[in-house]
Amino acid sequence: MNAPALLPGLVVAAHGRHCLVESPDGSRLICHPRGKKSQVVVGDRVRWLASQDEGTVEKVDARRNLFYRQDEIRTKSFAANLDQVLVLLAADPEFSESQLSRALIAAEAEGIEPLVVLNKMDLGEAYARAWARLAPYRDMGHTVLQLGLKGGAAPDDSLADLQARLAGKTTLVLGPSGAGKSTLINRLVPTAGAQTGEVSRALNSGKHTTTSTTWYWVDVSRQTALIDSPGFQEFGLHHIDATRLPALMRDFAPLLGGCRFYNCTHLHEPGCAVREALNRPEAPRITPQRYAIYQGLFEELSATRY
Repeated sequence: MNAPALLPGLVVAAHGRHCLVESPDGSRLICHPRGKKSQVVVGDRVRWLASQDEGTVEKVDARRNLFYRQDEIRTKSFAANLDQVLVLLAADPEFSESQLSRALIAAEAEGIEPLVVLNKMDLGEAYARAWARLAPYRDMGHTVLQLGLKGGAAPDDSLADLQARLAGKTTLVLGPSGAGKSTLINRLVPTAGAQTGEVSRALNSGKHTTTSTTWYWVDVSRQTALIDSPGFQEFGLHHIDATRLPALMRDFAPLLGGCRFYNCTHLHEPGCAVREALNRPEAPRITPQRYAIYQGLFEELSATRY
């Protein structure tokens, strides 16, 4: 007797030992990963086997990338097989540049293109100050967009520009609480609330699903996807070696190779091209704030781990 054929699927939600797998025809079924250590994340392409009214994930296809954070205690995987990561910030509450830098480094480490979006254009002076704080990121080549979600339901120019950059891609939406992430998801996916409810009922996870990562199709042709993730307060980078940091920071990377010592840490050595770029008025330059972030991260990632 031939073994039953494995069916292709896409993981669109996960909670504990359950996941929701979408078939190519759009139908969805609860599946359970096989094996105690088998872990699937949203965005995984899997092969699954039907078993009565549920299924079993038998195989996870090779991932193009995996966006995750890691601290001293645990690893938190957000999603796999991404085209880009959208980091949504706002003029109020004031965003953390350290958090932003950590998310950008994590994306760079996985070869995922980051997209930085600053929301709440209606806040006038506060918005102007926040936009000015992002100037170094624009200068180093990151795409930084303006966004104003307050007002009527009709998309404004800023939202239309963002929609064009999302079209045909799989994008993880990441950002701190209060930045407007839920508002953005609901504007781009009017049925998001209903879909979240369906996922909650399917996985029997109730309110917990709203703090889990969830996949949404933006268009009926299922070409453009948004992945909504929980807000983050801390973003650990313990999976990244301290010596890799400069290559993953776009303002530091062009200066590498210009130091006197090949193993320069860019902290105290003479003839350091990075330190020479500190406070330089013209490009390539490193701002004091960015250098302080690098110092803190290097110290954190160099600490002995037990």
